Amino acid sequence: MHIVAVLALPGVVPFDLATPLEVFSRVRLEDGRNPYEVRVCAPASTVEAGAFTIRAPWGLDTLDVADTVILPGCADVTEPIDPQVLARLRAASERGARLASICSGAFILAATGLLAGRRATTHWIAAELLARSYPAIDVDPDVLYVDHGHLATSAGAAAGLDLCLHLIRRDHGSAAATMAAKLSVVPLEREGGQAQFIVHEQPPVPRGATMEPLLRWLDESLGEDLTTRKIAAHAGMSVRTLNRRFREQTGTTPLQWLHQARVRRAQYLLEATGITVDRIAGQAGFGSPTAFRDCFKRMVGVSPQAYRQSFRSTPAVAPAP
Repeated sequence: MHIVAVLALPGVVPFDLATPLEVFSRVRLEDGRNPYEVRVCAPASTVEAGAFTIRAPWGLDTLDVADTVILPGCADVTEPIDPQVLARLRAASERGARLASICSGAFILAATGLLAGRRATTHWIAAELLARSYPAIDVDPDVLYVDHGHLATSAGAAAGLDLCLHLIRRDHGSAAATMAAKLSVVPLEREGGQAQFIVHEQPPVPRGATMEPLLRWLDESLGEDLTTRKIAAHAGMSVRTLNRRFREQTGTTPLQWLHQARVRRAQYLLEATGITVDRIAGQAGFGSPTAFRDCFKRMVGVSPQAYRQSFRSTPAVAPAP
């Protein structure tokens, strides 16, 4: 029997905790048996989980016998982790157990030191903090999950479900994973390299910075045919000076900033209107619908139409001209 230990630490995120419990407990092989024994373990018998309290039936000694250890996220990723927990996790890894994190559970796995020098992911909103806190980790905020075999990390919420199904497929093949996916009413097809649906916020610019008026003008001029030379002329500086000052204050180039701003506008139009994709390409400032689709797919990870189907908040009716 393959023991799956789900570690509940103080402030555990209930969704992250429930996902592996539901998915692994629903697996059935051809002979009808479930190959997994799922155990919720914790440092104490009760654990606060936001709106309610969890009573964990297993202690940390479960980590000593588990074949797979799942680390759900916690509400406060800056909260220090009990050294005893970290020691147990390292010991579990050393004896060959598989460790996998869901969402901000990557911070727990990172604290063990086991991710140093490796690629990992977490919820996109926490990726920058993870990278700052653990500079030895190659944090990739654009994927659903990263699997190194004995160590795995996943992005926010639903990506934890993707990772659990991926692990089941690794253990028992596609048939078992497909049945688990059907019982969870989710598709099996999403691969780990698919991009998270990230809100592409522009890098913050301090108030009073010399680039602030230029950025405001750029945001108002997204639909125009802008080049670095035109932007430099509007700013009254050379292209070389523009590039240098722009990178100093935003951390990126003028054209990359434009791409991000145009994709953000396109995301809004796809979510809030029924305007055709071709018209959105023009309103967002892309030279052609093909260029728009290519850039959107590269930055968001799915096509504009697929994004609209997932996030549309209004009926698919184009507004009257």
